[in-house]
Amino acid sequence: MKQDRKWLYYLGLVLVAAVWGANFGVTRKAMETFDPILFAFIRFALSLPLFILLLKIREGRIGIAPKAMLQTAIIGLVGVTGLEIIVVYSIKYTTLANASLLNVAPWPIFAALFGPLFMRERISRRLVTGGAAAMIGVCFVILGGSEGFNMSSDHMIGNLLAFCVSIIGALYNLACMPLMKQYSALRVSTWIIIFGVLFMFPLTLGSWGKVDWSGLTASHYSAILYNVVICTVIAFIVWNDSMFRIGAARANFFRYVVPAAAVAVGYLFFDESISLWQFAGTLFMAAGLVWISLEKKDAEAVPLINKAV
Repeated sequence: MKQDRKWLYYLGLVLVAAVWGANFGVTRKAMETFDPILFAFIRFALSLPLFILLLKIREGRIGIAPKAMLQTAIIGLVGVTGLEIIVVYSIKYTTLANASLLNVAPWPIFAALFGPLFMRERISRRLVTGGAAAMIGVCFVILGGSEGFNMSSDHMIGNLLAFCVSIIGALYNLACMPLMKQYSALRVSTWIIIFGVLFMFPLTLGSWGKVDWSGLTASHYSAILYNVVICTVIAFIVWNDSMFRIGAARANFFRYVVPAAAVAVGYLFFDESISLWQFAGTLFMAAGLVWISLEKKDAEAVPLINKAV
């Protein structure tokens, strides 16, 4: 991989993570009106025509082989429908600090541990040290907030669900990698979204009548537009393509930008304060990610299945 191209992929990971972090505040406002699962369904359902249109324009066809279709169906069920529901209920049954820490911090570790199941990817000393620094930094960012980390038994169910997010999310990312040796990131994302939407729809049937549709304002439509276009269509394509080019283990450490971006949005738009610990943690995290990205020799992901004919 050329060095100038490599920086574009790292920049893509940072920007997508920042977008997802900013979406924390956007979604929190939307949850005042929409049932969480319904809002997730609207996000993915409205993004689906855009995925299909982009795929048709760019590649001329949208089909995949039956075996790949089965794979994307399983990934869509687990990585879109299942993961979104677990995220929602992890936030419901524990504190935001707990959910943020347990959702984000272990994710790259599980991606590295499970990586050999899907590909052969070199785990270098630089990746380990940079990843450790980034993880320490993100812990400071989350724990330095006003909520801190709460291990009360009242939050145990939510804590376990949040921890499961890291495991399932890492497996979801890794499962996409062999498919992207056969198809583009856009085509893989499109089919995963197709099945994610199909499996999620029945879970929304009792929620549509609870929404005051006539009372929706410009801010609600803006939140939906941001989620559909920026957080789903653009973010999924950029993240999957960058992750494929950089390697899953490296890419997933850039998820640590998410809570830092969420803290920044809280400060700018919700009058939340930033502590010295959070500021120091952001710097420490950024140093770890820069250290990872400076590695000259990139790991190669070797497919475990042959390319489609």
